[in-house]
Amino acid sequence: MKELQQRLYKRNYYFIIAAIILLMVMGVVVNNTINFRYIIHAFMVLVVSLCLLLYPRYENAFMRYITVFASTAYLYGLFYLYPETWSGFVLLCFVPALSILFFDRTLFYFSLITNTVLIGFTFTYISIFDQGKAYSYVYTDMTGNIVNFLATQIILFYVFHLSSVRIQKQRMYYEQVQQAERLKTTGQMAAAVAHEIRNPLTVVKGFLQYYQENPDLNQSYKRNFSLMIDELHSAEHVISQFLSIAKPDEEKMASSVEMDIILHDVTELLVSYGLRSSTSIELKVEEGCMVKANPIELKQLFINLIKNAIEASPPNGVISVKVKKQKNEVKILVIDEGRGMTRDEVDALGTPFYSLKSKGTGLGLMICFNIVEKYNGKIRFESSQGEGTTAHVTFPLNTEKGPSFTAEKQ
Repeated sequence: MKELQQRLYKRNYYFIIAAIILLMVMGVVVNNTINFRYIIHAFMVLVVSLCLLLYPRYENAFMRYITVFASTAYLYGLFYLYPETWSGFVLLCFVPALSILFFDRTLFYFSLITNTVLIGFTFTYISIFDQGKAYSYVYTDMTGNIVNFLATQIILFYVFHLSSVRIQKQRMYYEQVQQAERLKTTGQMAAAVAHEIRNPLTVVKGFLQYYQENPDLNQSYKRNFSLMIDELHSAEHVISQFLSIAKPDEEKMASSVEMDIILHDVTELLVSYGLRSSTSIELKVEEGCMVKANPIELKQLFINLIKNAIEASPPNGVISVKVKKQKNEVKILVIDEGRGMTRDEVDALGTPFYSLKSKGTGLGLMICFNIVEKYNGKIRFESSQGEGTTAHVTFPLNTEKGPSFTAEKQ
């Protein structure tokens, strides 16, 4: 299906490009005499046509810039080669519209600024040197033409901004749909197999514990019992993670939670875990950072994130946990000094069974995503290879008065 869509896209693209090239060629040959400007016009048509035809084959940023630059040069060339044609000025007003077709923000702003600079030089040339000899339609109403030009640039900027916002919303919606599908698939699979797997595991573990305590059994057979029981515990833990996704605990009520209390409890719990690699945890919490959530689930969320940060950090590393209020939100940053991740690895986080750890299942982070989403929060990861990773978690700031987790702790 994807290959079919790509073939249709290319076929439509080449059909449109063929029509554009045909119009440009007609502009060269129809009612035109062979002279110096005819040769320049034909050369510009050739360059623009090659850029448009080669773009699908070399679809990258460099080719986009070359295509927009060549098209801009072509339109300004027409304006200067044929000063008697007033429509050339109209085309100059819509030069940035070419970059909108590529959905490239940087390219659009580059084109917008470049066009503004070039039109500034053009108006300067007409007002000082030409003085209405060749461009009387511009010179006689210079102020009106400047206003019209600026108005078209603002309109193009507004059109691009609306298009860009809409594309970003569609992308976010697509990512949310993908995440929902992953959760649904994992939940269905967990509900189908977890019970059937847990029963035989419980039986096997029970017999291993019985034989391990049996004094009559040869000690040489009992050496690996502890290892086998530990592996069964790991398997049960994975099943429990599946069930927590498939059947979330609806009885856990949300309350007003002070992030300072939650994160102090979590960091105290994980300090000893970090001692194995001499990794320390630095906690900085701004006062009044209250969120509405279940404290147990919040602890589970940050235990997973900080534990992952410790495991990713080098020896003698430092994990920074920062909490601050930002407008109507509480923002929590978990920063490590690990090896970092590529863009593809960051995008895959939260996917079932995707993990960068040798014995990881990927379900821990998936549960983190689920908890954050449950309380209307946001979670994203920012990482560069060799520079560590930062987990950004954002929750709505809770300003409601009433019983809180802080009061219970006191």
